[in-house]
Amino acid sequence: MTVTATRMEQWTWPPAYDDDYRPADDATHWFPVRETMAPDRRDELLLARIQEVMAYAWSTSPFYRAKWGAAGLEPGDVRTLEDFERVPVVHKDELRADQAEHEPYGSYLCVPPRDVRHVNGTSGTTGRPTAFGVNGRDWRSIANAHARVMWAMGIRPSDTVLIGSPLSLYWGSWGAYIGAERLGATVFPFGAGTAGQSLRTVHWMRQMGVTVFYGTPSYALHLAEVARDAGIDPRHLGVRRMFFSGEPGASVPSIRERIATVFDTRVYDSGSMAEVSPWMHLGAGSDEPGVLCWQDLVHTDVCDPTTLRRLPYGSEGTPVYTTLERTAQPMIRLLSNDLTRWEAPSAERGRTYPFLPRGIYGRIDDMFVVRGENIYPSAIDEVVMRSDNYGGEHRIVISRDGAMDELVVQVEHDGGLGGEGGLTQWCATISGRLRTVLGVGAKVLPVAPQTFARTEFKARRVIDDRDLFRSLEASTAGASTDGVS
Repeated sequence: MTVTATRMEQWTWPPAYDDDYRPADDATHWFPVRETMAPDRRDELLLARIQEVMAYAWSTSPFYRAKWGAAGLEPGDVRTLEDFERVPVVHKDELRADQAEHEPYGSYLCVPPRDVRHVNGTSGTTGRPTAFGVNGRDWRSIANAHARVMWAMGIRPSDTVLIGSPLSLYWGSWGAYIGAERLGATVFPFGAGTAGQSLRTVHWMRQMGVTVFYGTPSYALHLAEVARDAGIDPRHLGVRRMFFSGEPGASVPSIRERIATVFDTRVYDSGSMAEVSPWMHLGAGSDEPGVLCWQDLVHTDVCDPTTLRRLPYGSEGTPVYTTLERTAQPMIRLLSNDLTRWEAPSAERGRTYPFLPRGIYGRIDDMFVVRGENIYPSAIDEVVMRSDNYGGEHRIVISRDGAMDELVVQVEHDGGLGGEGGLTQWCATISGRLRTVLGVGAKVLPVAPQTFARTEFKARRVIDDRDLFRSLEASTAGASTDGVS
């Protein structure tokens, strides 16, 4: 055991947790010292761990040796957290390219391939899939980490936790599963994605006395609709806590309040990136919107997207992650391209970690520009879902007719607005709120209840028709020059 290990519970490198340990059910914290210590003191210990992780990666990973060598640095050059900011970030495209060249796990795998015990990964729908190789040590570390965060959400061994997301390559399902299992709860891996499964989910929740639900916010709202259609009041299912990942929502006030009200439950946000599992290192620790950065699990810096240097608290930027307990595929300064704002640690929250009051509320890649304004879909979601008579789904359509972009939001209503006059006023009200929030006009079109398909996973609500317009414009321009000398 290192000297620092005596200062924080079970803090060793490589990680070695006592799998039999669990706090008393009435304990607020899983590890009270690690979770409540002075941030400056924790930073000293985190720097020492970062140095250990970098030395480990330097000695075991050709990927990191080559990347850092090209930048003219090695682990011994990092003597402060400010020095660490100069370590070059890792891009997801680099990981995919490295795996293509060094199949199947890439040259950033730091253990022999035979030590990999679990394989998860991306779907590969937008390019080459990325394989996540997890050895036994990391599997146990992730389980312990998730158990800690779920404990902070108030989940206890007496709970029955239903996993309501696909049990496939998706890391979210398995991370929630092994965290609940390590915590000592009963785990019900029901999954999602099969036709007709949602109604069966509702019946099983009632039959088995499910008290905790995990999935995406979109799927929870879909389940509520399915339950009501079957004559079952979601509030009577007895779900006392719901925690989410996979998409913005659980820290968006309108979505959070909608879920909490319809199920009469408490709502918790979590989640960052599968590559940096334990992805619950961004996880709620109280009954307020937002998530804590559990810095002793994954070191998080919110950085300027251009300079990639750490921003002061109160700033908006993109998180850069460094895993502190992964030995198979450690991520060291992985650029997320997500968007968030962070606040300084406050002991009043019960844990002295930095805080993201709105969680991860978008991806820089998802941002679109309409008439010079930067717009994130989550901002539209919040306005629309907060509206009275909202019918449960909507679509965001960006199109171009001539020289001007047009933003149209198609919104389901619940059928209770009366005639044409009521619909017109309803759309005008939502449109006015969107203009205030977005800084650009949006045309709101009402659509009938149940117009849009519901999802059992992540909602995809944005349709950008400008790409079609651009391709048609390009082809027309090309045709007009044919035969011109």
